[in-house]
This record gives sequence, structure tokens and C-alpha cells, in this order.
Amino acid sequence: MAIIINLDVMLAVRKMKSNELAEHIGITEQNLSILKTGKARAVRLTTLDAICKALDCQPGDLLAYQPDPPE
Repeated sequence: MAIIINLDVMLAVRKMKSNELAEHIGITEQNLSILKTGKARAVRLTTLDAICKALDCQPGDLLAYQPDPPE
């Protein structure tokens, strides 16, 4: 997938644990883990908004585009 999730980086920068973020934004740790590992196929804008508010960051701090290599 060409979208890279940098949630681990932002958690480390903000010195916050995954379980703290999950509790703060109201999602399960399992769903947050799926997002962190890039296995999620979609992210609700309300979830992205809550993460950005909790981590005091921009969506671009969490998401990056890296094209897949040509086949």
C-alpha cells in the first residue's frame, strides 16, 4: 500500500502510549493497533480528527504517501 501510517512516531514524540491514546479518543486498543500497522483499509475523518487533537498534530504528520514500486 502506498499510504504510510506514522502514528508510532507521533506517539513517541508526544511520549504517549497506545492504550492512553485509544482511551482518550474512544476506540479500542485493537482498532488502534490495526491503524498503526497499516492494516486498516479506511480511517474515519472523525477518528483522524480525534487523533490529531489528542496528539496536537496535523494529518500530514500521521500519513505519508510513498508510491509502490513499478511491477
